[in-house]
Amino acid sequence: MDRREVAAVLTYVGRLDPRTIRTDAGEARDQLAMWHELLEEVPMTTGQGWDVRDAVRKRVVASPYPILPADVAREWNAHYRDRLGRHTDPTPMADPDDPQAWRAELVATRDAVVTGRIAPSPHRGVTTGEPHPGLKKMLKAVGTYVPDAVRAELAPFRPARAAREAAIAAGGPDIFSVPCERCRAPKGEPCRERSGGGVRNRNTKPRIEPHPGRVEDALAAHAQALPA
Repeated sequence: MDRREVAAVLTYVGRLDPRTIRTDAGEARDQLAMWHELLEEVPMTTGQGWDVRDAVRKRVVASPYPILPADVAREWNAHYRDRLGRHTDPTPMADPDDPQAWRAELVATRDAVVTGRIAPSPHRGVTTGEPHPGLKKMLKAVGTYVPDAVRAELAPFRPARAAREAAIAAGGPDIFSVPCERCRAPKGEPCRERSGGGVRNRNTKPRIEPHPGRVEDALAAHAQALPA
């Protein structure tokens, strides 16, 4: 704000809180100089939710003490941080090989957000509601996460997983759906066996075949899940 705008703010403050009015010409001049010093970088209004009069009213209502220019400056800083916190820098249109132009565009965009010339650009988030009508068709066209042909090529390198998938495809239980009581392998992880000396549960490697006890537990859980 320039001195004329700061003077208008002081007039408004005086209407709300007469204690701030200075009748002596020298005191009024010093008051205007102090307020302008602290509010020179604070805009009067912006197009996106900031009005210095709102900040003044808020402070006058919230505090029994006379308002200070620092109170208004703090409100502006909070507004400034809130808008930047809700903003995600879009990719600049400038040449990325020109770092000065790239940075200048980012700074200009942030300044436009803070001063209310443009709205913050938020992150793209997952929204609630019904899925897109064509989502099922799109997922069907994409297929599985790992195509069958790729899965077959990976089978020699993932023998434990391949055995698990083959058992499930044949209608059997998912052996990894239960933990192993012998080697303490958690759900979803293959059984492990010792590969050498050392501390217990260290120096282990995945087993191709699960431990027999785990197979029995998986069969029992599968049988219980079957409809009567």
